[in-house]
Parts: sequence; structure tokens; C-alpha cells
Amino acid sequence: MAADYLPIACATHERLEFAVLRRQRLHLVWQSEDGRCQSSEHVLPVDVETREGAEWLTLQHENGARERVRLDRILSLAEA
Repeated sequence: MAADYLPIACATHERLEFAVLRRQRLHLVWQSEDGRCQSSEHVLPVDVETREGAEWLTLQHENGARERVRLDRILSLAEA
């Protein structure tokens, strides 16, 4: 496990996995890796995976670009 990774609640993890399976857009607020910036956007969750000792969400922005966000960096999520 990555030294600074904080596991998220199982219910939140399941919610993200269901959103991927249902192709359900979400409104996410997340913090950058360095903790300096926040993003708030409607995104399409594409995949949830465990990698590099942490859990990650691959998301697709409205412009089609993809990004990986560490799950413990997500500050809030809601259905879009």
C-alpha cells in the first residue's frame, strides 16, 4: 500500500464501481496529488483499479480526455 494512501469506505468504492458498470455520469470534486488544487466537474467513471499500492478511478472528462484520480483524493461525489 502506498505510504500515504488512506483507504476509502467500502460503500463509496461500491458506488464508484456501480457507476462504472452503469456508465453513470457523476459530479466529482477531487484534490490534486500535491493537495494544492481542487477540481469540480461532471465526469464519466471508466474504471476502478488497485495499482501502485492505492485505489484509482479512471474518469473521462466531457471533452473526452481521461485522467486517473486516487480514490482518497475524491472529496465528494454525486449523481450528475
